[in-house]
Formats: sequence, structure tokens, C-alpha cells
Amino acid sequence: MSGFKKFLIRGNLVELAVAFVVGAAFASLVKDFANSFITPLIALIGGKPDYTKLSVTINGTAFPYGIFVTSAIAFFITAAIVYFLVVLPTTKLIERMDRGKEATERGCPQCLSEIPIKARRCRYCTAEVVPATEIPA
Repeated sequence: MSGFKKFLIRGNLVELAVAFVVGAAFASLVKDFANSFITPLIALIGGKPDYTKLSVTINGTAFPYGIFVTSAIAFFITAAIVYFLVVLPTTKLIERMDRGKEATERGCPQCLSEIPIKARRCRYCTAEVVPATEIPA
């Protein structure tokens, strides 16, 4: 029983559970945003906000392609919202936070691979290099 308790309290599992709950709440928020604002905007342009009733009949068999169209529109709207409201701001924030950090690696002049700044020899091509700390400015 103690092993099971350790498994449940382990950090990875708790973080995954929190991410799942937050993700589900965020998905609901994005879905409601799309239904409240984006779908009516599409209705202004296209005339129909709900395409689920669209279908084509071939030899007596109905193919409800409108369900797919509605899901595809919802997917692209959700992807755009996530990108512009989550991914892009987070990327910019991380770039700002990393600006002040000092570089720990530099390029090898021979093979162009990344090597530590204080290295005297490239670990990939074994070329001798002058450490960046000894290069005159």
C-alpha cells in the first residue's frame, strides 16, 4: 500500500492531473468563446452559424459532411486562439526572461558545432580553439 501511496503523491502524477484539469477547463473556455463570439461572426459572413445539418445523399445514403465542417472550423478557431493567446505570449515572455542570461556555449570555427566557452579543443572535430575568455575584445 505504501508503494501505491508514493505513486499517487509523486510529483509527475500530480502535475499531470493538474494539467489535465486546467486543460479541460481551458478547452471549455475556448469552446464557449468560439460559440459566443466566433460562430456569430461566421454567421454574419456566411449566413449560417451551424453547418451540422448539411449533407449529401448518394444512392439513398446520407453523408453528413456538415458535422465535419463544423468540427474543422471549431478546431482551427481553437488552434488559432491557443496560438495567439497562449503560445505566442508565453514564447515572448520566455525570450524576455532569457535575454539577460550569459552565454555558456559558442560555435567552433572549424565544424560550427556548439562548444563550451572555455574550451581549448572542440569535442566534435578536435580542432584547437582559443577560449573565448582569452580572445581580445
